[in-house]
Amino acid sequence: MASNRKVMVLAGDGIGQEVMHANMQVMEWLAKHRSLGFDVSEGLVGGVAYEAHGVPLTDETLADSIASDAVLFGAVGNPKYDDLPFELKPERGLLALRKELDLFANLRPALVFEPLVEASTLKPEVISGLDILILRELCGGVYFAEPRGIDELGDGQKKGYDTNAYTTSEIERIGRVGLDLARKRDGRLTSVEKANVMLSGVLWREVMTALHKAEGEGVALSHMYADNCAMQLVRNPKQFDVIVTDNLFGDLLSDCAAMLTGSLGMLPSASLGAPDPETNLPRAMYEPVHGSAPDIAGKNLANPLAQLLSFAMMLRYSFDQPEEADLVENAVSDALATGKRTADIMSKDAQAVGTDQMTQAVIDSMDRLAR
Repeated sequence: MASNRKVMVLAGDGIGQEVMHANMQVMEWLAKHRSLGFDVSEGLVGGVAYEAHGVPLTDETLADSIASDAVLFGAVGNPKYDDLPFELKPERGLLALRKELDLFANLRPALVFEPLVEASTLKPEVISGLDILILRELCGGVYFAEPRGIDELGDGQKKGYDTNAYTTSEIERIGRVGLDLARKRDGRLTSVEKANVMLSGVLWREVMTALHKAEGEGVALSHMYADNCAMQLVRNPKQFDVIVTDNLFGDLLSDCAAMLTGSLGMLPSASLGAPDPETNLPRAMYEPVHGSAPDIAGKNLANPLAQLLSFAMMLRYSFDQPEEADLVENAVSDALATGKRTADIMSKDAQAVGTDQMTQAVIDSMDRLAR
């Protein structure tokens, strides 16, 4: 089916291959039943790219990704690559994509589907109805700032160091995304840093406070230290609406929030850049938060739902297809209501299924909901 919607598919390593196969089946359903087609290109990233080309991301794949309207990403990594030089590790391919596409805003929703309330380790009354959004700055901070390195000190001693650095403009642009998202939700934005011990945190709080004063009409802004935020996420997560934070803290807090939903296998994400001047749609990459899970790869055990929910975010944010996004999300909820569960979200009296069966359950739900 001809389409001007250019999607770059990068399945990556491990279970990335399996969950992306599930994603492609849902895309095929939309093409058949909703005449919603995509111009799909596929490439290698991570360990599979290293095996084929000696690098975790080739210049050609990067160029094709830049030329696309959106990137669908699976997962990268495998312990067998742990001894590779730092710049050749599979994860460097993912970081290069984020950096070169300038995907500075990472959206990670933590939404508890009612059928999965019992799958969380927290009490049902704590997480039932939970719907929060963590916004993580993705192109700056400790993962990218200089100087960084490992220095020889002599006498067998070394020093490893990284720098957590942010500029005013970097904080302002992620802050504006946070304000915009909060306006579209419940109007509450929590800015998270460590201003009590880190100067980068002092600047972060100063800039967020000034930005809110100048542009924050309709949004209630509060501030919280990152360690307290981690505690509050497991104590009373429903106090939050949108959380905006830096790269390092966002990495940690979003994984913490994932377990509120019952499993990393349920957490999607969107990484967005600045809006295109012509289309007003952002350059973007969509990926599940779970890793490559090489221990279960190829065994039909992976949970495909985070990948499918990431695809729903692509429909919503990159292609302005809210009805189709709702359909996929509702189909996931409907499939869970049938009692089918992959191992990571298994609960008492549920039916254990594999990747293929879980995917089919979602497609069957799409059939029912679309009637």
